[in-house]
Amino acid sequence: MTDNMDKYRIVATLTENQVSDLMDLYKNEFWCDNRKREDVVRMLAATDVTIGLVDEGDGVPPRELRLIGFTRVITDFVYRAMIFDVIVHPTQRKSGLGRVLMDAVANHPKLQSVENISLNCLPKMIPFYERWGFTSNVGEMKYMRRLKP
Repeated sequence: MTDNMDKYRIVATLTENQVSDLMDLYKNEFWCDNRKREDVVRMLAATDVTIGLVDEGDGVPPRELRLIGFTRVITDFVYRAMIFDVIVHPTQRKSGLGRVLMDAVANHPKLQSVENISLNCLPKMIPFYERWGFTSNVGEMKYMRRLKP
């Protein structure tokens, strides 16, 4: 984990510049590298819980806080919630920031009473998410999807 966790802060909404930072984060990943800014802006507006991780750097104003990590949750706040887009800037990975994002989701006050929180991940990420009680043992359940025609 990084030694300077105090230089990072969680934000619940993104500035225009941080949306640009998010677009840069998306460009680094195969699963979201073709997202368009106007669609991401619509997505953010429809997201129930947004968690951005910003780098406060040296704290000298008027520096804009750079987005270096992000995740979001879609939920009914009672029965179901789905975590999407857990992402950390490539230069900041392996420093504990993914844990910071997931801790923020797990401890979010609005999600404490949700019965079932789920996410999709690559098999290699299963051990990471198991730390928060996620399991790939979902019985007979099968993941299904419908793509836009």
